[in-house]
Amino acid sequence: MARKASLFSSWGHAFAFWGGCVAVTIGVLLHIPMFLMGRSTHYKLAGMPMDMGMVIGMGLIVAGFGATAYGLIPRRSTTNRVYEEIAPPEDAPLTRAHWVQIIVLAAALIIDVMKAATLGFVVPGMRAEYGLTFAGVALLPFSGLLGTTVGSFTWGALADFYGRRATILLAAVIFMGTSICGAMPSFNWNIFMCFLMGVGAGGMLPVTYALLAEIMPTRHRGWCLVLVGGIGSIGGYFATSALSALLQPYFGWRIMWLINLPIALILIVVSPMLQESARFLQSMGRLQEARETLARFGISLSTRKDKQAAPQNLPTVSPLKVSNLLGLTCALTLTALCVGFVNFGVLLWLPGSLMHEGRSMGAASRLIARSTLIATPTIVLTAWLYSIWSTKRTLILAVGVTTLGLITIVLRDVGGLRIFSSPVIPVSLLIVGTSGIISMLLPYSAESYPLRVRGRATGWVAGFSKGGGLLAQGLGALALVPPLGVAAGVVAAPCVVSILLIVLLGHETHARDLRELETAGATTTTMEVAPLYPD
Repeated sequence: MARKASLFSSWGHAFAFWGGCVAVTIGVLLHIPMFLMGRSTHYKLAGMPMDMGMVIGMGLIVAGFGATAYGLIPRRSTTNRVYEEIAPPEDAPLTRAHWVQIIVLAAALIIDVMKAATLGFVVPGMRAEYGLTFAGVALLPFSGLLGTTVGSFTWGALADFYGRRATILLAAVIFMGTSICGAMPSFNWNIFMCFLMGVGAGGMLPVTYALLAEIMPTRHRGWCLVLVGGIGSIGGYFATSALSALLQPYFGWRIMWLINLPIALILIVVSPMLQESARFLQSMGRLQEARETLARFGISLSTRKDKQAAPQNLPTVSPLKVSNLLGLTCALTLTALCVGFVNFGVLLWLPGSLMHEGRSMGAASRLIARSTLIATPTIVLTAWLYSIWSTKRTLILAVGVTTLGLITIVLRDVGGLRIFSSPVIPVSLLIVGTSGIISMLLPYSAESYPLRVRGRATGWVAGFSKGGGLLAQGLGALALVPPLGVAAGVVAAPCVVSILLIVLLGHETHARDLRELETAGATTTTMEVAPLYPD
């Protein structure tokens, strides 16, 4: 927790952060007695009055969040800017520090995916407890996805001004505090808390990719980004479905929200191992901290202090025009909308659709968990193709697999082929395709935009991936949810269009040095980087 480790601006900020985390934890624990009061009714709390402990707990959560937000405020240097370039060598090896960051950030992505995946598993139980119509209960996933959309846009922008690490931890604190959604006796409170939970979880996704893209050496960046994204997507679905199958039969749907406390606490506890982006530290003028951070990754830096000197070590590349970025943004935006509709619409409707066919929630959860395990090995293949073959073509392939999964759902719905009578094949294809898109879309975005807008651009794409879900859940709120086969057929068409747009407007990022992106209208500082060898 030392200041030189780029964790906090001062010891006062460090105490504010950890004190705030303790306050949030206590605030959540004060809601547990309310949850336990429902043991005799299988943890149904609808209509029960909120006790004083819950009120005090909510006050502690608000105060704790304010303290953590203050504690994470970054320090800006007022010294003269030194021209340096922060980037590891093209062929730099992966070190133990890199692997630590990979593990921590993969855990962050699993938490993010679990938030959205949980919605599909709590809606049936919530509808039964509160006696809601399908349209009424659809307000919950709608509010959650609205929160993730707001969080993606907001946290993406904050990441460019306040740092990648700080925004990830702030999102985790919100995610932890809003786990009290599981103890809320009123459906309206559930809607409000679910919105706040979405704000926290939605902000974690784009910032995680931006940070990882700036940490990894160029040679390893592609496969690492996709592998971590795939682990987050598959791991999130598997953890959610497995925990649902294990816990819901005993504790009801509310436990799926309450377990967010220990899950988010894990990320908070290991946060001292999470390093800030050296590129961001350099942009803030905190050059010594940038050097110390890169030294942990086995990189040493040599500084040039000539303010007027032009960069000499950047590769010669053609400038990335603003018009190119706009065209790429349009292609990625439509792709994000499509995968959002599938991920937060079709896949969220799957448990209810399977239950409508006569399966229990436990059986539906086990089926989805099994399909997730079947899809898991494809993430390794996706990471390999993304890093060795082509980033652009691999993304197109993932969208194609998703489209194929949608078509198989249509065929299953009309009973055209006996092979599709079991939902395992279409569910596996959808999870494979959407997991591939999710694991690549934001890494591809992070690799395609310059440093000064990377957080905002990645947040924009992440926000629209949630926007597709808002469209799907809006249909639910208006009681206009079509049969699963019809929904799959409708979204398959724009998926095909998104493939064409990526083919025409996308560009290859395979093995591309991120320094090349800084020619897109921004003056960057330069620094020479060499591997750190023992004397």
